Amino acid sequence: MLNWSNIDTVLLDMDGTLLDLHFDSHFWLTVIPREHAKKQNITLAEATADIMKRYEAVGGQIQWYCLDYWQAQLDLPIMALKREIQHLITIREDTPAFLNALKSAGKELILLTNAHPDSLSLKIERTQFDQYLDKIISTHEYGVSKESQSLWQQVQADLQFDKARTLFVDDSLAVLDAAKQYGIAHLLAVANPDSQQPANNITGYHAITDYRTLLPLTDH
Repeated sequence: MLNWSNIDTVLLDMDGTLLDLHFDSHFWLTVIPREHAKKQNITLAEATADIMKRYEAVGGQIQWYCLDYWQAQLDLPIMALKREIQHLITIREDTPAFLNALKSAGKELILLTNAHPDSLSLKIERTQFDQYLDKIISTHEYGVSKESQSLWQQVQADLQFDKARTLFVDDSLAVLDAAKQYGIAHLLAVANPDSQQPANNITGYHAITDYRTLLPLTDH
């Protein structure tokens, strides 16, 4: 599946890739519609329909990932609401072994997430996954998301990684498509980002449901 001797740098997504996506799914699909219904004094069905329409309008853009944007749009205390359910923030069970193996093999480990810096800080506070990483990047630093070629151009200019010797791991096919278009040579999809949902059927990319199936890091 992967030729580890040809990989120096590993770029890693956060939500659904290193962490269980259940926290985010529950927050955006359950908590936000519920709080929006209360705030606007409308039914949950009406609130859900309105929220989904708003999500679709900015899907894949940096606004979709921006907590400031949603706080302004919905007049809701986004971070306070996140903290109310922070107990749901968990690292994937297979993540520590995978990151330890990569680190032991001398790979450069870089987090590349679309998450807002405030959300990123909360998740690091809860899971301490930053201990495994050489660098942490939120795309908000660049003002564009991973779905944009501009993001890849800017990050590559800053980090100077070799596209031919870089692995990128993500659970979003749209983001993997963008990385492929930019020329990242090694791509890996996570088929089961949310522990409470069935695994996705991934076509077009090598996919895993448990990183430990890749261990030890010998060439596959």
